[in-house]
Amino acid sequence: MQLFVCLRGLVIMTMNVKVDMVNPCGLMKLVKPVSVTLVAGRDLSQLKTLPKPTVPPLKRTCKLYLSFLETFLQPEELNHTKKLVEEFLIPGGVGETLQKGLERRACNTENWITDAYLKYECLKRKPLVILLNFAILCTRKDIRDKQGQIRFHVCMFCSGTLPVEYMRGKPLCMKQYEQVFSSCRIPGAKTDFLLFDKSSNPPKNITVVHNGQFFLLDIYNSDGTLLTVDQLCVQLERICNSSLQTNVDPVGILTTQRRDVWSKSYISLMQDETNKESLSAIESSILTLCLDGPMSPVSDERMCRKAAFFQMLHGGGSQWYSGNRWFDKGLQVIIGEDGHRGINCGHTVADGTVFMAICDHAVETPNVIQTPSDPLPMPQKLHFNITPEIKQDIEEAKQHLDTVVQNVDVEITVFDHFGKNAIKARKMSPDAFVQMAIQLAYYRVYQQCCVTVEPASLRTFRLGRLAVIRPTSSASVAFVKAFDDPNKQRLYRSKETMEAMSGQDIAEHLIGLMCQASEKNIPEPDVFTDTSGVFHLSSKTGCLTCNTLDQPGTYDVSYSIMDSHIDCRVSSIEASNTCKEKDPARLSRALEDALLDMMTLLEETPRVKP
Repeated sequence: MQLFVCLRGLVIMTMNVKVDMVNPCGLMKLVKPVSVTLVAGRDLSQLKTLPKPTVPPLKRTCKLYLSFLETFLQPEELNHTKKLVEEFLIPGGVGETLQKGLERRACNTENWITDAYLKYECLKRKPLVILLNFAILCTRKDIRDKQGQIRFHVCMFCSGTLPVEYMRGKPLCMKQYEQVFSSCRIPGAKTDFLLFDKSSNPPKNITVVHNGQFFLLDIYNSDGTLLTVDQLCVQLERICNSSLQTNVDPVGILTTQRRDVWSKSYISLMQDETNKESLSAIESSILTLCLDGPMSPVSDERMCRKAAFFQMLHGGGSQWYSGNRWFDKGLQVIIGEDGHRGINCGHTVADGTVFMAICDHAVETPNVIQTPSDPLPMPQKLHFNITPEIKQDIEEAKQHLDTVVQNVDVEITVFDHFGKNAIKARKMSPDAFVQMAIQLAYYRVYQQCCVTVEPASLRTFRLGRLAVIRPTSSASVAFVKAFDDPNKQRLYRSKETMEAMSGQDIAEHLIGLMCQASEKNIPEPDVFTDTSGVFHLSSKTGCLTCNTLDQPGTYDVSYSIMDSHIDCRVSSIEASNTCKEKDPARLSRALEDALLDMMTLLEETPRVKP
């Protein structure tokens, strides 16, 4: 068996920095300090110097909300929404009550936006796999001999620390990097909570899963030093040799179920002491390393990347490696025997930009060869006592997952006509250019404009996460509708980007108000709505995101804009028992045409002298 291992570095970044975790809305449970992090203590010292976000004025948010909807709603629909907003803004009414409550929370917490976001996310009862977790597919490594495979992937994540990041000269909050490790989402009957460390001592082990069997691997020597590359290779080969059987009950597949269903199975498992110890070991470990076998061989490179995409996102289904996971973990490193590698991430733990930075940093790290030292004890195998009831739960989880997997479609392409350099040469923002191309492609396919959503970082604030940019506007709609008009020579970039990044976004404000309504047992006002659409994460090394698909009937478009090409992925999920309305391949082709046509337009447009 050929072994692909990707490890040392993600866990070797233990800087012994304790985490002073927040407890927003009682959802993030701190048991003990977490000591595993990517950043040095001096980096975290900047946390208190970052500002706290303020709450936007309620009338301003409602005005922006209506302005955004004017582009898409029919007159009668817009009039109905205006009436709802007017009722919401009545002096002394529910809107004013929720606004005052949110302003009080903002004064008493580090970051009211993050508080509301975490509560909103942990209340979701959807399955984590596909719908809430996301994944990153790293570039494939083709190594011919076994030892080369082992050493490369062990060394792939070797690194030291990540420096403090800056945006337009402002330092960014680095707190999320330390939340990635030793984190786990725990299922609850009505709401989940996040666990970061259950032991009295900092965690010193990872969990490794192979053929659906879990092992606890200590990554430290007795003298406190980290295992060398050779030592890790020995331990991982021991694990694979001890888990050759493939007919075990894959307990990990229970984490793919709906949260209310999984919480009942979780309670049943916890009633057994052996199961309780195994669950505790998985939850408190630094991360989970998933060692997969090969996927079904295909000769076409496009289908090969598609299979790798699914392997990172959901494991391929119950007949492949979906049971070789623990989707509740904040970070899962996934390595396949055929060279595909990546991570599956808990979005509640940290944002995609943080995980992408980890992957980019790891991929760029040179190999380090070390010699082994002390002899090592055998890794500890974790055992589960499977009752007939749990066995039935596992079978139901398999059926549920396979149904969801069948409804996911994806098209992965490499647009190699031009990239970042050519766009910048025309004095254009590469991201704005691609965003407009997406809107143009959708309009050409469906003869209607789409609502697009893109993230903006709020890490310039203390404990900041993400805001939402809505590139679609009346100006962008006018652009795509009049694109073939030769007089239309300007591309539009909404000023909403800067407003969102300043903590004044519509969606975050409405989510905060919605959480206030929940806490005060106030019926949710009709004005609260949710939208979804385009998401963008950029990688410098060619890693490709596999984002969440939490809204059936919508597209998810991910792209990485490289110097001379653009990596694109278009995916969709349809509800069960419905006809397929979305066609990622068709939209992907339309996107390629739109990119080419827009560049042609720029090349034909005379440059404007400054």
